[in-house]
Amino acid sequence: MADDKLKILYLMKLLLNETEKDHPMNAAEIAEKMKERYNYTTYNRKTIYADIERLKTYGLKIGQAKGSSFGYYVEERDFDLAELKLMVDAVQSSKFITKRKSKDLIQKLGSLTSEYNARHLKREVYIRNRIKSSNDSIYANVDTIHAAINDNRQISFRYCEWTVGKSLEPRKDGKLYTVSPWALTWDDENYYMVGYDADAEMIKHYRVDKMKNMRMTDSKRLGKERFQNFDLAAFARKTFGMYGGEERELTLECENHLVGVIIDRFGRDVTLIPADDEHFRTNVAVAVSPHFFGWLAAVGNGIQIVWPEEVRKQCRRYLQGVVDAMNNET
Repeated sequence: MADDKLKILYLMKLLLNETEKDHPMNAAEIAEKMKERYNYTTYNRKTIYADIERLKTYGLKIGQAKGSSFGYYVEERDFDLAELKLMVDAVQSSKFITKRKSKDLIQKLGSLTSEYNARHLKREVYIRNRIKSSNDSIYANVDTIHAAINDNRQISFRYCEWTVGKSLEPRKDGKLYTVSPWALTWDDENYYMVGYDADAEMIKHYRVDKMKNMRMTDSKRLGKERFQNFDLAAFARKTFGMYGGEERELTLECENHLVGVIIDRFGRDVTLIPADDEHFRTNVAVAVSPHFFGWLAAVGNGIQIVWPEEVRKQCRRYLQGVVDAMNNET
């Protein structure tokens, strides 16, 4: 015999899982489903109507279809179908999330809607050359980092790199890194931890999916004074590809049609100064690195480093080296 005290909870589950505006369920159908699913053999229409009113009072948004398709359905949920599709697309397209975890997350997202709508979430988002991460420990790493930040603790880990044998192996002969984590950031579809390295006395960042054997230590975090006025958004803007380099103030001269490129990269607060009818200049903070020079090359000759001259020459040498390497005969 089914527990009568749980009956209204099973009714709510039935309505959430199996009804939509286009798929209402009348009292007779509800009674039959409650009998089949949960062994409630004496659930009559009068009790069903009363329980539906109780669920409405509780806050469940239940609609009532009229006419030949008379019945009840859940008309409002925490997430509508368009929002769930958006989240599924994000999960599918993210290389940060492994294939196995993607499948698990999409299944859980499907549980937030009816079985009819859940079918629409079982779709593929095809993105050219999309590569999924193979490191499932990344989720545990993120949790450990958040816990360390909340508990004001340092973390230890081994930092890895890919080998030609396609394996992720620890750097520096398996050295154990100890760092004070202060923030997590997302750049180019990868998670990075930003923290303070006391040995080097500087702020550093590490890709979370390349961190192994992570644990939270008993030591308190260091570097608080470095992060009191730390602007994570500004840090991400000036660090191209999250590739470290010496931070420099640069003056760039750009063709006018590249205003959008500059704003997308450095933000709307960047200052734009007209240079002539076809060009403008802007002063930006950049971590000078090969990734930055590569970004300039990708944009083309519409952006030039005007100042300082040594960075301009450094860029020229880097690009010339690329050209020379391409011209070498093998």
